[in-house]
Amino acid sequence: MASLDQLDSTLALSLLFVVSCFFILVIVKGKGGNRNAPPSPPALPVIGNLHQLGSGHLHRRLQALAQRHGPLFLLRLGSVPTLVVSSAPMAEAVLRAQDHVFCSRPQQYTARGTLYGCRDIAFSPYGDRWRQLRRIAVVHLLSAKRVDSFHTVRKEEVASFVERIRALASGAVREDEGVNVTELIVDLTNTVISRASFGYKLGGMEPGMIHDVMKEVSGLLGVIAISDMFPWLWWVDWATGLDARVKRTAKKLDSILNTILAEHERIRGGNDGEAPDLLDDLLSILKDGDHGFKLDRIDVKALILDMFLAGTDTPYKTIEWAMAELMKNPREMEKVQAEVRQVAQAHGGVHEEDLGKMSMLHAAIKEALRLHPPVPLLTPRETIQDTRLHGYDIQARSRVLINAWAIGRDNESWENATEFRPERFLGTVIDYSGKDPQFIPFGAGRRGCPGTAFGTRLVELTLANMMYHFDWKLPDGQDPESFELLESKGFSPGLKSALILAVKTL
Repeated sequence: MASLDQLDSTLALSLLFVVSCFFILVIVKGKGGNRNAPPSPPALPVIGNLHQLGSGHLHRRLQALAQRHGPLFLLRLGSVPTLVVSSAPMAEAVLRAQDHVFCSRPQQYTARGTLYGCRDIAFSPYGDRWRQLRRIAVVHLLSAKRVDSFHTVRKEEVASFVERIRALASGAVREDEGVNVTELIVDLTNTVISRASFGYKLGGMEPGMIHDVMKEVSGLLGVIAISDMFPWLWWVDWATGLDARVKRTAKKLDSILNTILAEHERIRGGNDGEAPDLLDDLLSILKDGDHGFKLDRIDVKALILDMFLAGTDTPYKTIEWAMAELMKNPREMEKVQAEVRQVAQAHGGVHEEDLGKMSMLHAAIKEALRLHPPVPLLTPRETIQDTRLHGYDIQARSRVLINAWAIGRDNESWENATEFRPERFLGTVIDYSGKDPQFIPFGAGRRGCPGTAFGTRLVELTLANMMYHFDWKLPDGQDPESFELLESKGFSPGLKSALILAVKTL
């Protein structure tokens, strides 16, 4: 869910001030211990390679460094040795051959502060407790049967989404007047995951309040604190206000979750006539246990927080990027649209059970994820022991960044890698599981995303309905060739500007 993010100007100035006060040369941690370390760019005393990361998108900068130093290279970010993986063969070695070694998580300061001391699944260190939590998520919360159980939620909310677009289209003054598609998609995904996670049992809370604080948490998870790289400079996080910001957000989040939790405990198991939601499932496990493993209330809050954070950001950005790429490539749009309409016309609309017949739709989604993985650097990993990788010595507690963005654009794995060509996925068995190391938008191995099926089902249903019910154009007669797909900043970038499209109802 989080990766290294650029330091803001205040932190950078603080760091430079501290560096100027040091008169000793700090030896690179572990470098002397590695007799055969991976190649590495030249590092400076104290700050290591931080100066080489620049201020732009980190996944792009790391791709450029990989082109000079190879698909496996070592950085020192402060006192932290960081291994960068940028090719499919190297990713396969890390995520499959040695997944048992590269399976833990660095305990990031902002994650500890907002995710209940990393007691969630995504950031929890590897061990027995993490295995139990993941089992609960996979078996009880995100199984195929449970994903299917939210069919009605998806159907109702996507239908409402279609009607909102229809109303905006009919109210447009001009045919080429634009509609904020990004805003509509965000509202849809937030509503679906809110209903799946909490139902309507919000204890008087407004859904907007929940979404706003979740956005704050997501933003903080994209920040790497000074203390993450220089543990002895913990006071800098306090001096720059990061500590106060983390505590303020955590307190607000905990208050909201306690209110919702109390409402669920008051109305147990959907006794108000509503079907049980994911929080109801967790409360049942809290009461009865699961194969001898007992959850407590903090575990429940951390787990449901993971479900909400991952369930909103990833689907909305996948839909947004897929639509943007189809607008940029109108011939591909025509192919997807023709297929969807041919399949759906038999029922007079899109039905979930027909999504499996829409091979071009699936191919377009996969191609969008290849070019724009939700978290370009995946969630950082950490080695649990010393190991050797492709002849290099890797020390325990090394941070590992897997550049899924660079792997998806590697000409060694993909022909014309930077072009949007959905047909490349037709007739293949490449799926979202991560078993094909050249395509890992949701990670792979034991730390791969357990909620992939939940998210992709919503993406498929939403895009199919957008293709079936409407014709789409760029507003004000804009030419697709002049339409730029610019990334926003952050650990999970979407489009830099909202996707504004002209829409025509059929």
